[in-house]
Amino acid sequence: MKTKQIPVKTAARQWLKDPEFRAEYDAQEAEFALVSALIAARAKAGLTQKELASRMGTTQAVIARLEGGKTRPSTQTLTRFAAATGCRLKISLEPLRRRSVA
Repeated sequence: MKTKQIPVKTAARQWLKDPEFRAEYDAQEAEFALVSALIAARAKAGLTQKELASRMGTTQAVIARLEGGKTRPSTQTLTRFAAATGCRLKISLEPLRRRSVA
């Protein structure tokens, strides 16, 4: 029996039509943005997770958990991550976007 595979982007578009799913997805926006920024900083620095862990004095597993969104890092951890990737930590608060009524 052969199963039909659906591309992730196609599935995501369908899931986002569900108001309950959309609300939960939107609630996770900050976490997604943080994870994306961490991965991008490490990639730009040309480091593996193991190399970054060594610079931070931690383990590769800790870096994997940070990049996987499985932990909420402290500002101290984020500062060490930034320094180890040749960056500086910058935290900002932005106004909420107003949603237009379609």
